[in-house]
Amino acid sequence: MLEDVLLIQDKHREAAAEIVSEILKSKNKDKYIVAISGESGSGKSELTHVVAKELFNKGFKVKPVHIDNFYNTHPLERQEYRKKHGVENVVGLGEYRWDDINNTVDDFYNNRKSTMPCVDLVTQNIDELTTDFNGVEILVVDGLYAINIKGVDLGVFIELTYHETKKAQANRGKEKTDELRFKVLEKEHQTVLSLKPKADLLINMDYKVVKA
Repeated sequence: MLEDVLLIQDKHREAAAEIVSEILKSKNKDKYIVAISGESGSGKSELTHVVAKELFNKGFKVKPVHIDNFYNTHPLERQEYRKKHGVENVVGLGEYRWDDINNTVDDFYNNRKSTMPCVDLVTQNIDELTTDFNGVEILVVDGLYAINIKGVDLGVFIELTYHETKKAQANRGKEKTDELRFKVLEKEHQTVLSLKPKADLLINMDYKVVKA
């Protein structure tokens, strides 16, 4: 996402170091996918940035991809759409354009150029980002439901819930906080939690990395 606010702290750097260590131990193929899932404000974007940067510094060709760019509704229309159709009916896995996400992953596997959406958080426009996956060894994907992607080699699940991350959400200011937003956060919480069994590593409430 363009103009995203990253609040990188020591806890993100420490967790990222553990994740990178696990990648180095388990990477045994030319194309490797790391997926980082967690609720709003849990530090997915910060963690992804630090993991990708550390891998780059170690000589890997790496690309971070934020699949929260792949919603099937426009950012400026999403709130109204949720109101109209009911949070309980629309919030969840069905809000993502999974075919486009899977096509992006396929482009990564096949060393192709790929064009994907990129939301500008200032203007709320959906821009397009074109990247060349030729030679890219590691894809670091983050998003609410990132570990639901097929073919993930290392799934990371952040256990913090929206109850613990209210301050981080407010500091980043991505979405307005109101009654509808809290309904959305609760439904997202339920959906994200359902994906926890797919994780290989957990980041616990103390932001420590443990085996799932």
